[in-house]
Amino acid sequence: MLVLEDGNRYRGRAYGAEGRTLGEAVFATGMTGYQETLTDPSYAGQIVLMTAPHIGNTGANDEDMESSKIWVAGFVVRDPSRVVSNFRAQRSLDDDLVASGVVGISGIDTRAITRHLRSAGAMRAGIFSGADAELSEAEQLDIVRQGAEMSGQNLSGAVSTPERYTVSAVGERIGSVAVLDLGVKTSTLNHLAGRGFDVIVLPQTVTAEEILALEPSALFYSNGPGDPAASDDHVDILRTVLRADVPYFGICFGNQLLGRALGYGTYKLPFGHRGINQPVLDRATGRVEITAHNHGFAVDAPIDEVSESSEGFGRVEVSHYDLNDNVVEGLNCLDIPAFSVQYHPESAAGPHDANYLFDRFAEMVRQNQRSRSSSSEAAYRDPETDVQEDDH
Repeated sequence: MLVLEDGNRYRGRAYGAEGRTLGEAVFATGMTGYQETLTDPSYAGQIVLMTAPHIGNTGANDEDMESSKIWVAGFVVRDPSRVVSNFRAQRSLDDDLVASGVVGISGIDTRAITRHLRSAGAMRAGIFSGADAELSEAEQLDIVRQGAEMSGQNLSGAVSTPERYTVSAVGERIGSVAVLDLGVKTSTLNHLAGRGFDVIVLPQTVTAEEILALEPSALFYSNGPGDPAASDDHVDILRTVLRADVPYFGICFGNQLLGRALGYGTYKLPFGHRGINQPVLDRATGRVEITAHNHGFAVDAPIDEVSESSEGFGRVEVSHYDLNDNVVEGLNCLDIPAFSVQYHPESAAGPHDANYLFDRFAEMVRQNQRSRSSSSEAAYRDPETDVQEDDH
């Protein structure tokens, strides 16, 4: 039984592990990439409903894992595949769900539930199977309503790496990037390394002083679950590092935290953006990109004008916005080297329209390095005689 906090109930068949699970009910609209969805840490604490009706036909493998485990609190599908038919498959999706203890439900009208969530908004929910399915309707609803709401939750500690580690640069090295792991995905790290960065992945407990002591060429904030309004420490860290003139790139949760660091507010969307088919306009090029999203919160910033950061970081523009609902999907700082996007440019399950953002980040870091080099050279030379100070 799938039970929503407003009292709606949907009966189906047990799928994956049996038992009880609680979380925020959300829907994901991707036709492919269910394994990437399941292993995305940004889905921690959420019961994910797939709008695509047929799930599991390509099975599961080790290569498509976006992290070390499945993070979703529960999984809702209409028709789980009875047969795995893909040459890359190493096991079935059902095997993975059982091994990870993920309680799911199948055989229910996922279209009806999606339409309801679009109207009523994402809400607390529970899946009850096995002995828990025998609980009374009142008991199940009471359990759901006692669950935690997503607003106000700080989930970074649940998904972040416990220890620092490094992914070495691939090809010509640009420098190093300090990555604050708020729920980072493997493909994101690979994209950064592929652009010539030594990727230093840091736990979310790191301090600004520890980051600056690494002397990184740039700072990166990853995607992650939870409410950005509950991450004051990470906002303070970002402000300190930005004031040290370290280039910054953030995605998803990292976009929301940049917005807060600049002085803007954030708010909860009714039902969020989740899936790999969200149309976003890049205002710099006029190009419409189809992008991968997974966010339930957004930045509250004006999309039609350049505004001033109330925290003293200069002018800020909204670089991207969603064509479905005008939600802010990107921020670009005009007076400091920092930008962010709300979606996932690595998009391992596709589409790859936004991969260029990693190249844009690499070029921003190069420009910052050239600027610093020119400033150092100018400071080293006598402005009157252009003779090096050591020669006087």
